[in-house]
Amino acid sequence: MVDAYADVFSAPPWNEDEETIRLFAARLPADARRRGFRTALAQSATGIDGFATGWLTPNAFPKNRAYAQVAAQLGPARVKELLTGALEIDELAVRPHARGRGTGRDLLTEITADAPDRRAWLLTSRLAHDTVATYRRLGWHEVTALPGTETGVVVFLAPDHPNR
Repeated sequence: MVDAYADVFSAPPWNEDEETIRLFAARLPADARRRGFRTALAQSATGIDGFATGWLTPNAFPKNRAYAQVAAQLGPARVKELLTGALEIDELAVRPHARGRGTGRDLLTEITADAPDRRAWLLTSRLAHDTVATYRRLGWHEVTALPGTETGVVVFLAPDHPNR
């Protein structure tokens, strides 16, 4: 999975460096111990074509990574209503050679199949225009930021999320 992560996220618009890739590899075992952790893999004869990872968002909404940006633009009431206890898609990575074949859609469908009460969410960079367009095309619903709070991330709710 680390090789697939590096292949996807070292390219634009992410441009992640070797240190960030190393940090992903280092945090993966800890992520696997999170409540409700799951992963979905897309494989072919060439190896892992893509993967998705996720877990249940804790009631005490985290403050590390991009969580502070999410909390700032949604506010505590909407974080609680929409995100806590829901399945959080942490990573979705599809290698370039596997794109345009429904791989990402299939990974999202698989990983969210047993989301609690169909509640799943994810975030992505506002600057990742193709990624944002893909989530919209797949029926994910963008959560509008509170006035004056827009940050560098976009939060999406799964197509079947009851509060979309």
